[in-house]
Amino acid sequence: MDASTTETVSWFYETDGQRKGPVSEEGMLALIKQGIVTYGTLIWKAGFPEWLKAEDSELRSHLERVAPPPITGKHIGNGVVWTLAFAPLIGYVLESAFAYAVNSSDSAADAAMSDSKYWFITLALNVGLSYFDEGRLNRAGYDTGKFKALAWLVPVYLYKRAKALNQSLGYFIVWMACFVLTLLT
Repeated sequence: MDASTTETVSWFYETDGQRKGPVSEEGMLALIKQGIVTYGTLIWKAGFPEWLKAEDSELRSHLERVAPPPITGKHIGNGVVWTLAFAPLIGYVLESAFAYAVNSSDSAADAAMSDSKYWFITLALNVGLSYFDEGRLNRAGYDTGKFKALAWLVPVYLYKRAKALNQSLGYFIVWMACFVLTLLT
């Protein structure tokens, strides 16, 4: 086959919910080397029935030359994320303990709790655990850039985490239930 009849393959890739491309084969390999296209990046080219993860295509061998695949979700410890799931209740207990420790009377502590005076304790606990867990996922090889900025918005973070690791939404559901319980107290 001569060079004039050779067809160039146009690749597309997703970043931040936007389609990028077209990119040549060489351009796609350069994006892999730069770390822009990684495990989990959605890609497409003519002939694909739908968008695929880069590792589910012929690009996998190129990805493996740059970095090993992420540790699978079933091998990532979920102790931190389950603590986070119960963080609204844990935070409420900590707020209560703090209120009774710093106020001179039980009635003042009760008033502080009913006014949600120490809400920042629960917020700090939730956000701190989210960012800590996100760091753990990053070290396990996951591209957390897509949901790292959402770590302060805990239910969204938990939902996106479960989807990224192909895990159940159990910890997301527990967090929501605990949050509702704290609102009712």
